Amino acid sequence: MPLNVPILLTWLRIILIPLFVGIFYFEKSWVSEANQNLVATVIFTVAAITDWLDGWLARRLNQTSAFGAFLDPVADKLMVAAALIVLVQIARVDAIIALIIISREITISALREWMAKIGEAKSMTVSFLGKIKTVSQMVAIPLLLYHDEIGILDPQRLGTWLIYIAALLTLISMGYYLKMALPQAWKHN
Repeated sequence: MPLNVPILLTWLRIILIPLFVGIFYFEKSWVSEANQNLVATVIFTVAAITDWLDGWLARRLNQTSAFGAFLDPVADKLMVAAALIVLVQIARVDAIIALIIISREITISALREWMAKIGEAKSMTVSFLGKIKTVSQMVAIPLLLYHDEIGILDPQRLGTWLIYIAALLTLISMGYYLKMALPQAWKHN
């Protein structure tokens, strides 16, 4: 396993998950709800930034690796799934929205693995729609975590709209990926 700065950042993202989830289990007498929201938002935002940064550094420093290419999306999916589960638990996201997003991530990961196994991995590259979905969810989640109003901005309302948009884009992008894989499924049946 190669060990470089991009992979260390990816591991950091994975290590942050229990800290991120754990903040909501502290007694309210130890940490107020507002501080829990703030800490969770900061942790998730740091994780989201490291997601972008590790990829950028890997390309910039020519430190890309098969292990990094495997670990990075796993870390992303774990962090997003953990955030969505927490948001469902604290009643800021509907369970159906979390289920749509998490199910799509599992389905597309399995589909990518299968496509790689049959030698068709290049046909499963990330689409522009998938990138818009990711941006929508990476903006929505911190807003939903923060929750408290910021002046006239209502993070809960904006975050809710963005997570609904992300869920819709999730369904559309899943259809796109399944459509791309269908000819291979018929061919390798």
